[in-house]
Amino acid sequence: MPVTGHTRLFGIVADPIAQVRTPQVVNEHFERQGFDGILVPFHVAPPDLPTFVAAMRAMRNLGGFIVTVPHKTAMVALVDRVEDAGRLTGAINTVRREADGTLTGTMFDGVGFVAGLRAEGLDPRGRRVCMAGAGGAANAIAFALAEAGVARLTIANRTAKKAEELAARVRAAYPGVDVAAGPAVADGHDMLVNATSLGLAEGDPLPFDVSTLTPGAVVAEIIMKPERTPLLAAAEARGCRTHYGRHMLDHQVRLMADFLIGGR
Repeated sequence: MPVTGHTRLFGIVADPIAQVRTPQVVNEHFERQGFDGILVPFHVAPPDLPTFVAAMRAMRNLGGFIVTVPHKTAMVALVDRVEDAGRLTGAINTVRREADGTLTGTMFDGVGFVAGLRAEGLDPRGRRVCMAGAGGAANAIAFALAEAGVARLTIANRTAKKAEELAARVRAAYPGVDVAAGPAVADGHDMLVNATSLGLAEGDPLPFDVSTLTPGAVVAEIIMKPERTPLLAAAEARGCRTHYGRHMLDHQVRLMADFLIGGR
């Protein structure tokens, strides 16, 4: 659709930015809906995030923006209101600019990730899951996996305290689920989830020790570019079922777009 003076503006803020697929996917969604809007990438480093948010408040034709690595947790303190999903996880990935210039944030990563699994025939219910990461996306995914009824959730993170704190919060919300911090290993789990940024850059270490992976296990990513990360390649070499990062975005696009458009 042509961009005019009536076009509603949206963005995605990240650092780095080159890996994001969101502009393509959301703009295709806007076009299918016949909505006069466009979403563009904003490359913003962490020290500049408060300045960026202040500028977004002043743009009257801005509908809002999507938030990704590494800003999901920091963004919580910069908006005016946080909906329940964001309060529970302590992170947000979608911010709507209201008509009065205030900002409302929420989180769709968890519901998008679980919906993507189910759409590919990988219901997490009853599975023993090891998830690497304790940041914004990892928080949302941990709560969503617990809500989906996993049998066990092990949370691994380079900073053990963050993994322990996240595990405690998930246990408090879902006392019937076995949740604990632990090492990033395949042994004893039938699903591995990489909810870190490891794999974005060439030469990154693997987020898991994959030496004990067995055929039939599921290995899932949230990274979208490269699509086939070193972790997924290692899992495929061991006969595992792999699940690509694009599925999480594909299944939350409608939710994010509907939330953003709600501010028009």
